[in-house]
Amino acid sequence: MTIKSAQTLVKEAYSEVKTIDTKEAFNLFKENKCNLIDIRDIRELERDGKVENAVHIPRGMLEFWIDPNSQYFKDGKLDLQKEMVLFCAAGARSALAAKSLQDMGFEKVSHIDGGFGAVKKSEFKII
Repeated sequence: MTIKSAQTLVKEAYSEVKTIDTKEAFNLFKENKCNLIDIRDIRELERDGKVENAVHIPRGMLEFWIDPNSQYFKDGKLDLQKEMVLFCAAGARSALAAKSLQDMGFEKVSHIDGGFGAVKKSEFKII
């Protein structure tokens, strides 16, 4: 049995998903053309702050909260027609999450290069 490493999965995800910089993400967000989704753990948000008006969906619940057929679906939390722009702390988890959303059938999916570390240094308002 051959098991892929987490590093291999992240590398594959990076090659298959759209990666955008903070400037592009900010413009999409400012123009109300995306759902900005923070997939970090709640403890990370409490410790490091969060982006004002971003939607927090813990990584472990993403597929369940975003699936309209799931009992955990968060109706009204996201506009499923808009681009899903994901970020985590550094970019690895959001790449995996973006690939998972693509695998679910979402076509407009991207993640922010550098994650929250890059977001903090950009135009986004951190609260």
